[in-house]
Amino acid sequence: MILLLLALQVDFDRDVKPILTASCVKCHGPEKPKGRFRLDAKLPAFKSGHLKPHDVNSRFLQVLTLEDPDERMPAKAPPLPAAQIDLLRRWVAEGAKWPEDGKTDEHWSLKPIRKPEGTIDSLIQARLGGLKLAPPAEPRALIRRLTFTLTGLPPTPDEVDAFLAKPDVPATVDRLLASPRYGERWARLWLDAAHYADSHGHDQDRPRPHAWPYRDYLIRAFNEDVPYARFVQEQVAGDVLFPDSARGLVATGFLAAGPWDESSQMHIMADTVDKKIAQNLDRDDMLATALVTFMSTTVACARCHDHKFDPVSQVEYYQLQACFSGVDRTDRPFDDDPAVNRKRQELLRRRTRLDLGFVDEHVEDIEAAQAVPWTIVAPASFRAEASALTPQADGSLLAGGERPEVDAYTCTLDVGTVTALRLEVLTDDGLSNKGPGRQDNGNLHLSEFRVLDKDGKPLKIAHASSDFDQAGWTIAHAIDGKMETAWGVYPEIGRAHEAWFELAKPATGPLTVVLEQRHGRKHLIARPRLSVTSAVAPVRRKPLPPEALIPPEKRTPEQRKSLAAFILRERISRELAALPAPRQVYAAASDFPVQNKFSPAKKPRPIHLLHRGDVTQPRQPIAPGGLAAIPVKFPAFDIDDEGSRRAALAAWISDPANVLTWRSIANRVWHHHFGRGICDTPSDFGRMGGDPSHPALLDLLAATLLESGGSLKALHRKILTSDAFLRSSAHDPEASKVDAGNALLWRGNRQRLDADQLRDAVLAVSGRLDLTAGGPSVMQFHYKDFDPGRTPIVDFAAFDVEKPEGRRRSVYRWVFRTLPDPFLDVFDAADASQLTGARNVSVTPLQAMALRNNPFMIKQSEHFAARVGQDVELAYRLALSRRPTTEETAAFRDYAAKHGMSTACRVLLNCNEFLFLD
Repeated sequence: MILLLLALQVDFDRDVKPILTASCVKCHGPEKPKGRFRLDAKLPAFKSGHLKPHDVNSRFLQVLTLEDPDERMPAKAPPLPAAQIDLLRRWVAEGAKWPEDGKTDEHWSLKPIRKPEGTIDSLIQARLGGLKLAPPAEPRALIRRLTFTLTGLPPTPDEVDAFLAKPDVPATVDRLLASPRYGERWARLWLDAAHYADSHGHDQDRPRPHAWPYRDYLIRAFNEDVPYARFVQEQVAGDVLFPDSARGLVATGFLAAGPWDESSQMHIMADTVDKKIAQNLDRDDMLATALVTFMSTTVACARCHDHKFDPVSQVEYYQLQACFSGVDRTDRPFDDDPAVNRKRQELLRRRTRLDLGFVDEHVEDIEAAQAVPWTIVAPASFRAEASALTPQADGSLLAGGERPEVDAYTCTLDVGTVTALRLEVLTDDGLSNKGPGRQDNGNLHLSEFRVLDKDGKPLKIAHASSDFDQAGWTIAHAIDGKMETAWGVYPEIGRAHEAWFELAKPATGPLTVVLEQRHGRKHLIARPRLSVTSAVAPVRRKPLPPEALIPPEKRTPEQRKSLAAFILRERISRELAALPAPRQVYAAASDFPVQNKFSPAKKPRPIHLLHRGDVTQPRQPIAPGGLAAIPVKFPAFDIDDEGSRRAALAAWISDPANVLTWRSIANRVWHHHFGRGICDTPSDFGRMGGDPSHPALLDLLAATLLESGGSLKALHRKILTSDAFLRSSAHDPEASKVDAGNALLWRGNRQRLDADQLRDAVLAVSGRLDLTAGGPSVMQFHYKDFDPGRTPIVDFAAFDVEKPEGRRRSVYRWVFRTLPDPFLDVFDAADASQLTGARNVSVTPLQAMALRNNPFMIKQSEHFAARVGQDVELAYRLALSRRPTTEETAAFRDYAAKHGMSTACRVLLNCNEFLFLD
């Protein structure tokens, strides 16, 4: 071991700082340092005279080996291991090289990744000092540990038996990584880090029903072992970088996963101070989500001033925020069919370009884009119920005579091929308020509009549209086959209105057209006019703009642009309507319909450095960029293109030279396998975060991930087949005196099942677990919604745990951001309002009470009892992955006889052996 240490040059951050932090800084820190000797910063440490470069007889080293325990350091603690003292002595002998305070390129997380010689186990061994390693874990403990860590579920009795017969760890790891349950487990952990929920949060916490496709994307990505760089790129800018793939768009649900201030975004006018504050905070959340999750870097402090501890300036903060200046979050349409998705996204992109004013690139289309030829046709014959009809010179029919309660016109049109019909309801001075209806107030109702072929069979109307719909009485009601509904135009009376009806397929005349009004009293069709077209693809669903009435040779350039934009928008709308109904995902978006006062930016919003973070005190304008402390050049981008900004950020984060990205994910994977990261603050690699216990080991893992092409499954295999992971959690009193927290990894960590693992394990043991994969989130609570503007009522106590929704895996449950599930909350489920890189792990009386008395546990215990009958051995094998002893069998049967089998089964689910691994 000493020879191995001598082969490595002593590095302050890697070797010395962890020792000082763990054993010295508590007493010799910045506040009231003992003996006025500080070891938390370079200048005061050398200024004291106790620590001198190259002087191995300095006071700093002498006090570490004194015989008198009252004089020896560290005070009131066991002496440092000989290996650690030797490291400190070598460090002093080599000149006590201590990086200057505040140097941005000297913090451990910012140094280049250098793959060390050795393996996971040799690098751990090198830092153990004289600590004794715990023995290997027993096979039963290993199969539980492996299965839970990779799938979140307990092993079945058959899987336990197979492993006990042949404890092949590599083969078992491969089997579990190939299971679809692997993606479900690791997607749940990623959702923690991204603070995902199915509601917006804030004061109203309204539902977000289309968030779940992002969760399903994660499950699929983990199961398919998507290379990590691609995984990052898809979530930051997948819609831009991979436009032909629907999953790239869905992946941007990552940026939209966090809270959203519905009140401010939807109901506050644009360009007001409050709206700017809401948009600023929204960008801040997207930025924090990206940098904390992917790079374990906190930047929010720099919103108001340069970061006090980490190398992040205020200018750099706003450079990063500018990457999100043109994007919001809302529902986005997408299609699983790549061809359809490609077409839809291109049409939406073109529409956005038109909205931005980029018409010049399409002006030539105006020459070919003529208005669809509509031909006014006089009926070859007509019949009216209860009304007299008078033909007019303009081709319309004016109703006269008494006003009956109902009305119907049946017209015969002797025409050629017809693809669409237009109905105009016109005004007339002889009608009340000029019509177009005959009611006293001029209102009109059209109950049904039907078209019959020459054999009298109804023709299918594929699409209906109109220039105006009375609230609650839309044109769709005129083709729904229900006489009690109708198309209405009130209160827009005194002006003509139009409706267009496109046939599902062209029809050849003669045709019979039936217009019926049978709803309400005297809302009669007063003056209708019919037109038909044979155009292959009708575009006119609303009146042409005034520019269309100007002869082409007299139109100004601006009029030509305006008309071109109108016709192109109509074409795009028609083509979008012709596509199959899309799916929806709540994701990052720069193109979406205006919703109340929430509208897209159309182009990136200008970003300024804000004095003290105040939106009312903008300073210089800021363009997108990265952090100077990261040795990666920020890629080129189009300043006017929102997507180009995010694409540049995605490339910068995922660059192989971005050391924070690769150290971050390597540490997260280690954390979820061991219950503690090599750096124990997985979301903060800054100076206020933790220092790595094994810096070289972290670099080994990051380098391994890079060399594998970003395969997370390869990283899992490397970690899970190491001796470190396979070691038992056996307690050693002597080792605990030196390293009670097991930072040096001399034993395995005894881990409690997290909330999701626990709930899913209970369902698995009871035989009630529904392994249906994917789909909308299930509400495991009683739910009552209100109109927008009011918070829904969510009642977990009123939910029937026997409902099918209660049997799904926890990853598929609907997560309300401000209303956590009480049962999961007591077991430290992630707070969906926070970016959770590491869940809290507590052991409280409330947990025992929940396991004993919660309705979910009571019902599952009943199912567990029904599953095992009187088979005590099966009960133990299902719950604890082992057979009971003779004494346990007798005690269990006695207890079941007195209190019932389900109560006895509940005892098994309440014991530590079920709740803890090892």
